[in-house]
Amino acid sequence: MTAPSQVDYHDVLRVWREADAIPEIEHAWLFDHLMPIGGDPSGPTYEGWTLLSALAAQTRRLRLGLLVTSNRFRPPAMLAKIAATVDIVSGGRLDFGIGAGSRPGHPLARREYAAHGLPFHDFTHAVESLAEACTVIRRLWTETEPFDFHGTHVQLGGALCSPKPVQRPHPPILIGGRSAPVLRVVAEHADLWNIAGDDIDAATHRGALLDRYCAEIGRDPASIIRSIHLPVSYDGSGITRDAIGRAIDAGFQHIVLGLPAPYPADVARWVTDELITASR
Repeated sequence: MTAPSQVDYHDVLRVWREADAIPEIEHAWLFDHLMPIGGDPSGPTYEGWTLLSALAAQTRRLRLGLLVTSNRFRPPAMLAKIAATVDIVSGGRLDFGIGAGSRPGHPLARREYAAHGLPFHDFTHAVESLAEACTVIRRLWTETEPFDFHGTHVQLGGALCSPKPVQRPHPPILIGGRSAPVLRVVAEHADLWNIAGDDIDAATHRGALLDRYCAEIGRDPASIIRSIHLPVSYDGSGITRDAIGRAIDAGFQHIVLGLPAPYPADVARWVTDELITASR
């Protein structure tokens, strides 16, 4: 994962092109913020979906996505259209990451809403909207006739997405989050679930809660791939390898390695040699 903030576009492009040529690296990710959430508060931050489309056109093999797009930023029907376009540009390589949006208590994340004229509703509204968005987006990707949708938060009339994504029945849906209400949405809608790996024991406990919610609705918990984001230390590769091993032992099958900027030369090869190959 290369967070597109406090970096130059060509730095991100360099890393993705390197990674695209290394089979051991299976996927690459951006985040979805409109302003920095770390470092210089007036520094550069690129819009995630625009950048993702550009990178999709510059790569050939990597699966790609946003970890995760904020459902607060874009109306779901518009988001479905954007994502379908990126899946087409990439030749069917999109993993569709989505979440409820920034935590209300994160001031650097909170400010981007006011700065862009976006409403910031409470958490209950955000989770309910996420569930409706997942329903609408899946229908837009799979249904061939226009439909109406009258939800609590989403209202559509004559909704239709054309062209459809390349992937059938639709791009995999990855939902990120750790709260109990979001995990209920994961149980119902997700193909993959992602959680930050700052505390792997806590992430494991969240996974057990997800198992319970799946059981409550009659879904096999094993049908949801468990994904975890782990921060990379260039100076402490052993620490990162240990975290990778612990995450795998805890049942996480999908490991996202967050690269801090600035990116060293040949960083994708370093990740492969020092972290991926050494952890097998």
